[in-house]
Amino acid sequence: MSIQEPNLEQLRYPIGTFKKPEIITNETLQQWIADIEALPALLSKAVEGLTEEQLLLPYRPDGWTVRQTINHVADSHANAFIRFKLALTENTPTIKPYEEHLWAELEDGKNAPIEWSLTMLEVMHKRWVMLLKSMTDAQFEHQFMHPETKHLNALRTVTGMYSWHGKHHTAHITELRKRMGI
Repeated sequence: MSIQEPNLEQLRYPIGTFKKPEIITNETLQQWIADIEALPALLSKAVEGLTEEQLLLPYRPDGWTVRQTINHVADSHANAFIRFKLALTENTPTIKPYEEHLWAELEDGKNAPIEWSLTMLEVMHKRWVMLLKSMTDAQFEHQFMHPETKHLNALRTVTGMYSWHGKHHTAHITELRKRMGI
């Protein structure tokens, strides 16, 4: 029996897309917080032992390189952390979107050592998790507005989105390594 190569959709979404549960229980929320807490170590393990040449491999055709992916996660989660703080301290703020694909093409997105972003994630996630663990049920209901989608985003749901986001990009790297045998 031959092994079937993944299609583009499977390469883009190796763990599937984020699906918001109908009801977000406290157990689910606590698992999402644990996922966010674990991400820096899991991402570090995913890239452990990769050479500089391997960091230049894209995780899919026309996709970001491993280096860009790591640097993107740091950029994305920095934005998420700030969005949480805005939603907790302002009345339904409208957040500032950013062009993540263009950020990934900037010099630091393409060429910064991954250790910088891994260190950034480690330290930032400690603060973010401290904040998440201190939040009340009412605070998890605070929202921000995304100006492009016009959606109100409750922090309870956003926690799940970033739990998924970290696992999503970690899987890009681990699945690439499996396919390439590296």
